[in-house]
Amino acid sequence: MKLIDVHCHLDKNFFPDLDFVINEAKRENVVLIIPAGVDKKTNRDLLVLQNKYPEIIFPALGFYPPDALFREKLESDEIKTSSSQQMIFDKSAFETELIFIEKNANKIIAIGEIGLDFKNGTDFKLQEKIFKKQIELSMKIDKPVIVHSRNAEERVIEILESYDCKKVIMHCFCGKKKLIRRVRENDWYFSIPTSVVRDQHFQNIVLETPLYRIFTETDSPYLSPYKDDRKYPNMPHNVSQSIHTIAKLRNMEVEDVANIIYRNTQWMFGKKYKQNIDSMF
Repeated sequence: MKLIDVHCHLDKNFFPDLDFVINEAKRENVVLIIPAGVDKKTNRDLLVLQNKYPEIIFPALGFYPPDALFREKLESDEIKTSSSQQMIFDKSAFETELIFIEKNANKIIAIGEIGLDFKNGTDFKLQEKIFKKQIELSMKIDKPVIVHSRNAEERVIEILESYDCKKVIMHCFCGKKKLIRRVRENDWYFSIPTSVVRDQHFQNIVLETPLYRIFTETDSPYLSPYKDDRKYPNMPHNVSQSIHTIAKLRNMEVEDVANIIYRNTQWMFGKKYKQNIDSMF
């Protein structure tokens, strides 16, 4: 049985001992982990991580909505936002980062984490410009996109549709039923987080979506299968819990569910490489 974590964050500030994290994943038969970049630093750190663990780490590089990332960092550092603390977006640095990602296209498996965040962000027009530029890059280098859409699900769908995007993974999609249906009608994919073990919304997506349109993710260290993810930070090996939950919901064998999701991975990512994807694993 081969398990997949299609979206997570493996920053050193989250996981000081990444050897432990990777070994735990391997112990649970995780064969592919796609950690997501969100800015210049994490993009570069992921290429270093891939070089150390080439048998299991296949990164996605991207640029998170910068105003949302700025606010989240302030909150995580327990710094109160004030009028004197304003995000300054460096357009030149962003364009340089796009060039960097394109130059390293042969080292990555997708563009991500990209998208819109209307909960923590404020400059929605800027977010859209950044999102569109990265969609255009994904099409140029022929890579799937892993998409963030917090409180912006409908607008994200509209933009992806305007580009006629084909290979789209909607990460932790929290849209309403009509938007879930719209994602399915576009033949895009949902990546189901490990919180599916306790979250009715994601359980409903699993029940209503063909398994050939589903991936598993952890979003580590977030969205833990446990309620207190500060005490029990999520890690890639927990996708095994998602597989068991999905199998129970669909009244299927665990190995059959794992095999379907593995084949989804082959279809989504395998054609991006000269060798067969099985040999990558």
